[in-house]
Amino acid sequence: MLEQIADLSAVITAMVAFFGYGIYQLHQLQKRRRLVRYLKKEREKGLDEGQRTTLHLMAQLGLTEAEILQASFRSKQIVRKIKKDDETGLARELLFQWVGKA
Repeated sequence: MLEQIADLSAVITAMVAFFGYGIYQLHQLQKRRRLVRYLKKEREKGLDEGQRTTLHLMAQLGLTEAEILQASFRSKQIVRKIKKDDETGLARELLFQWVGKA
């Protein structure tokens, strides 16, 4: 009887872990799609190249800096560019831009 309970609990644990992982992946996909849609819309406005800073995206999308970076690395439609300081030549800002289907 005890072995059957242990086996059942192992199966239930695996099912909960699988379900939790699926939910996590779904949330990551939603964040990536939200970032792609926003950057695409900004680029299609035609006012500029659609490049946006991390701070701008954090304010507009409600994502953390880490979530924006992770979503951009997972997307083939988003590129990251560096904006340099004119005086020092060092990186000043990280810009994200939608480039379309890759």
